[in-house]
Amino acid sequence: MRATATAQPNIALIKYWGKRDTALNLPAVGSISITLSDLYTRMTVDFDDGLEQDVLHLNDEPNDKLLPRLSNALDIAAGGDRPKARIISECNFPIAAGLASSASSFAAIVVAASAAMGIERSVGELANLAGRASGSAARSLYGGFVELENSGDAVVVGELLSADDWPLDVVVAVTATGPKPVGSTEAMEISRKTSPFYDRWVSDQPDDLASARDAIASRNFSALASIAEHNCLKMHSVMWSSRPAIVYWNDATLACLQTIRQLQSDGVAVFFTIDAGPQVKAVCDPADTATVEAALSATDGVRDILTSGLGEGARLT
Repeated sequence: MRATATAQPNIALIKYWGKRDTALNLPAVGSISITLSDLYTRMTVDFDDGLEQDVLHLNDEPNDKLLPRLSNALDIAAGGDRPKARIISECNFPIAAGLASSASSFAAIVVAASAAMGIERSVGELANLAGRASGSAARSLYGGFVELENSGDAVVVGELLSADDWPLDVVVAVTATGPKPVGSTEAMEISRKTSPFYDRWVSDQPDDLASARDAIASRNFSALASIAEHNCLKMHSVMWSSRPAIVYWNDATLACLQTIRQLQSDGVAVFFTIDAGPQVKAVCDPADTATVEAALSATDGVRDILTSGLGEGARLT
């Protein structure tokens, strides 16, 4: 009753922000993301009848803070009457810092838990289980360019293009390594209840999705850049207009945006996106990756650079 699975984080180009059903963890809007290749979370789940409670080791250290959510994910995947589990998690990038560690973690754990219990499930079924634990985790079951639809009582996810169909690179400028001050789930509810822009955010999302879908289908980098940056800034405007305001950015975040604007004016094929955190993700043509890395590395306040291509979905390892 033991299995190991690996999943990559995904970076949303058309964002998910807000829930229409908190009990089922269903998103208020659809979203489109890209799954990375070089960042990963590896989860080993070992069900043991001799354990009295679940145990988590994260990067070789005991961790009780993240255990409740992972235990809940095991209940979702294996049932509430399951044996207790020994969970061993390895992650090669900062956790809870706006780099989609929850997406890769919950995608990996539902795959591992299902296999450890001997339960055969389709990718779509696994995506629904992961989505109940973390809304963005459903997208990490798929590789390349992924769309999550906002319809019905189940998560509907599909691959728009594989990683090989349109190879792009993502250069992540890490501007802070600690956990973010407000978790995404709490922040989404604050925005839904208090932001005057929230309803417009929801109603305009189908148009943004259609624009991004068309850009991806035609491999139109400039069109995808335009709609992705626009959608990102709208999401953060919803956060900033909430009460209390939710501001994840820091000085280095803004400095990175200025760096990317300069690169764009110099003819470099790059655009930015920022999730619920201070890290800046620069999506670029692989021919320009070295230029983007050098420019962001030289930007004041950047602590580290992580670079990845696009990769595959969660899988047993």
